[in-house]
Amino acid sequence: MDSAYFQTLSRYNRWANQRLYAACLDLPADDYHADRSAYFKSIGNTLNHILVADRLWMARFHAVDPHITDLAAIPHPDRADLWAARQKMDEDIITFFEGCDNALLATDLTYLDTRGMMKTVPRRLTCGHFFNHQTHHRGQVHGMLSQAGLAEPPPLDLIYYFHEYGVAA
Repeated sequence: MDSAYFQTLSRYNRWANQRLYAACLDLPADDYHADRSAYFKSIGNTLNHILVADRLWMARFHAVDPHITDLAAIPHPDRADLWAARQKMDEDIITFFEGCDNALLATDLTYLDTRGMMKTVPRRLTCGHFFNHQTHHRGQVHGMLSQAGLAEPPPLDLIYYFHEYGVAA
């Protein structure tokens, strides 16, 4: 896992979010907020969780206190506000990883977890976790879109991104 790989994942993240949010923004409000027995219950709650977790990790990557302890917080109950915040975060993620080099990725990241415990993990692994976490929860939202009756939730697989943009990571 080198810097070029994470730079590719940062652009893929934006692409996947654009596709996923396009489907979610068109849903009736009842479908968007419905409890679908997922970990964070609804599509809206899960999308908020992804953003909250991204804010948490980006703060850690920048070595600042994230002031986040509730990973189930709903900072943006309004879909349009959430989408605007998501777009800004995606650009921040791309900017951060474009500035990330292999020397930085070879270092450890020390941070406080949400329970106040000090953790030290190789930075490249935390970056891998960061992108894996997004993919995991986007997959949950994708499943909830199917439950909501969306005939064809958008394909989000990384390989589709590679084919669309001719990317080789």
